[in-house]
Amino acid sequence: MTRRPNLIFIVADDLGFADLGCYGGREADFGPVSPVLDRLAAGGLKLTQGYSNSPVCSPTRFAMITGRWQYRLRGAAEEPINSKSKGSSTLGLPPEIPTLPSLLRDAGYRTALIGKWHLGYPPHFSPLKSGYDEFFGPMSGGVDYFSHCSSSGQHDLYFGEEEQHSEGYLTDLLSQRACEWVRRPSDQPFFLSLHYTAPHWPWETRDDAGIVDDVKANLFHLHGGNIHTYRRMIHHMDEGIGQVMAALKRHGLTDNTLVVFTSDNGGERFSDNWPL
Repeated sequence: MTRRPNLIFIVADDLGFADLGCYGGREADFGPVSPVLDRLAAGGLKLTQGYSNSPVCSPTRFAMITGRWQYRLRGAAEEPINSKSKGSSTLGLPPEIPTLPSLLRDAGYRTALIGKWHLGYPPHFSPLKSGYDEFFGPMSGGVDYFSHCSSSGQHDLYFGEEEQHSEGYLTDLLSQRACEWVRRPSDQPFFLSLHYTAPHWPWETRDDAGIVDDVKANLFHLHGGNIHTYRRMIHHMDEGIGQVMAALKRHGLTDNTLVVFTSDNGGERFSDNWPL
């Protein structure tokens, strides 16, 4: 009997078309920005004729998870879905709408979202209500990479539908949790959505852990950052993807796992969107 393949769907946040080396991106001052993704692209298939039909986060994610034109759903007409939407019964992904994870779960896959959700808040909406068995990440869009607080200053890191207080750089926490998921023994095939917040603002690298809290808080309001920080954030994500690929290899899962990488809706201030 042929084993059904495992599926890993990796999404970057606000990554520009030409930010990666495999799409013509320039090297950073520290060297190649995305060596892991460049190798995956060289040994895989590049799909270059698709595009996002929305320039912002939540509508794009409605479309990706449902396969529908996003504006068929009321929540997808709102951007951003942020902490002001808490308690709303309309601004989110209705649980009755079929999704990629719900269909795969019904077909016998175990499913997880590790990373950004941004499709509405509990109690009416959540990843657990839309097909995922497990969830670890922020409910909203951009959060501080160290305090894990949203732009309104509210803590926004969850395990399931309960707040999770964890220390560490968010990109690394997501990569580590994804590796743990891959290593978990099971007779079922798995579908893992690994949705990084990188390189979405606030622009902070792993090395910014020592910045005092009041300065870090200002990053949300001033956005700060520079091209060097932005590229380092992409590199941190690339390193994490390398760790996930290494975990697949160690457990003999590489040949039976389909890995897809994409960005959500194009880059922002420091990104390279040429020639789009």
